[in-house]
Amino acid sequence: MGKWTIMKAAFAGLAFYGAMASASYAADTVGLITKTETNPFFVKMREGAQAKAKELGVTLITAAGKFDGDNDGQVAAIENLISAGAKGFAIVPSDSKAIVPTIKKARDAGLKVIVLDTPLDPMDAADATFATDNRKAGMLIGQWAAKTLGDKAADAKIVFLDLATNQPTVDFLRDQGFMQGFGIDVKDPNKYGDEDDKRICDHEISQGDQEKGRTAMENALQKCPDVNVVYTINEPAAAGAWEALKAVGKDDGSVMIVSIDGGCPGVKNVEAGVIGATSQQYPLKMAAMALDAIVSGKIPDIDPKMGFLDTGAQLITAKPAEGVTSISVEEGLKLCWG
Repeated sequence: MGKWTIMKAAFAGLAFYGAMASASYAADTVGLITKTETNPFFVKMREGAQAKAKELGVTLITAAGKFDGDNDGQVAAIENLISAGAKGFAIVPSDSKAIVPTIKKARDAGLKVIVLDTPLDPMDAADATFATDNRKAGMLIGQWAAKTLGDKAADAKIVFLDLATNQPTVDFLRDQGFMQGFGIDVKDPNKYGDEDDKRICDHEISQGDQEKGRTAMENALQKCPDVNVVYTINEPAAAGAWEALKAVGKDDGSVMIVSIDGGCPGVKNVEAGVIGATSQQYPLKMAAMALDAIVSGKIPDIDPKMGFLDTGAQLITAKPAEGVTSISVEEGLKLCWG
């Protein structure tokens, strides 16, 4: 394998499997820290980093939290990378604010830090951010839902299955993007929950998990029995929502589910009619570009108005809506992951 090595950190006290990189590798060591180990999005991101590390001939150390929101685990992973003398790392932060002091410590130690998918708060606390334009991804599914409902959109009853109570950046961007696309005034653009549109029936927390998504939808049905639109933070939550709706006989087309991610199971659920439309993002591309930037020390030009490098998002649906750009399920399956 030459100089290419992959080392994996698991959070049972953040133990590293195998020996730490030797001193001769230190300058060529890079890291990837994701929110969790098993989420297909992060699995694909890891695959992209592994392939790029092999191409570049560098040592890759990967780490992940025990759960979405495990900031302490990510802090420990960064500390280990600093100790390893890493050149830099890419990270999907579990808590956009709480991780910032540790990011600063790493940068002060000379590590290049590229944030993936979920921007920091403030965004400029990292060297750069490579991410899906999550507000745009949300807007695409919101526009599609509104166009598909037509006149019925004015009287919609919408349930939101969000990620977490601390509203990580990706959460409110997707949530509010959907609202904007649907035609809802978002009030404060930096958080959700203060909107007063009568069509918003309920917000529930799913943690982006299928089983928790089902429980969240069951809770929402108690408050919103006449729900006809369900926004979900991701496709596992959407699958859970569908299970809850099916259990009460609402799998008859009366409730529209929209989501974001573009993983293969999610795209197949679009094909099956479980999800009406989803916005696909590209984690492999994010990770590969990040490792390139860390190793070369050259960050691509970033539009200062956006503040991050947009790695793209495309709407996938089997039922295109006029005026909303989309790709087919067949095209989505060729580009999906997981």
